[in-house]
Amino acid sequence: MSAAGSPAPDAPVPVPDEAGWQPLPLRARRLFVLGNMFGNGVLALGLLVPIGLLAGPGWRLPLALAVLVALPALGAWSGFRRHAWTRWRLDDDGYALRRGRFWRHDTFVPRSRVQHLDIRRGPVERRFGLATLVIHTAGTRHNAVATAGLDGDDAERLRDHLARWAGTDDDDA
Repeated sequence: MSAAGSPAPDAPVPVPDEAGWQPLPLRARRLFVLGNMFGNGVLALGLLVPIGLLAGPGWRLPLALAVLVALPALGAWSGFRRHAWTRWRLDDDGYALRRGRFWRHDTFVPRSRVQHLDIRRGPVERRFGLATLVIHTAGTRHNAVATAGLDGDDAERLRDHLARWAGTDDDDA
């Protein structure tokens, strides 16, 4: 990783699978893992109060330590898995996002439904050269699709390509 947050020149480039699904860059894994660890760590800290109030005197310390270790570890594992099973694809029909392995969530945005696009880059994402692409769609239910952990250059390229779609009106044909 260079000082500007862009990927190192020798960093491995994710390769799409045979169906064109693109994985997230490997450097996004750290953000997924740390984010889930932090969230579960806060939950673990919140559970210390009920443990202290409800557990017997001989159980408080072992139970508190188990919670403080197990929940962040579970968060790290789930962040790792979440990163590993997130894929995106752009084709002539639209943009697709696939998340999950056992409970798979497939989201498809047809090119005619793209309204406008945003790229979000928080300070941590900027540090790692990542971005979140938000595709706002026509409709009221689930009117935005956000893809976190994209390479910054990929997010800009996708935004530019999708913006060309939003600028054309297929309904006039």
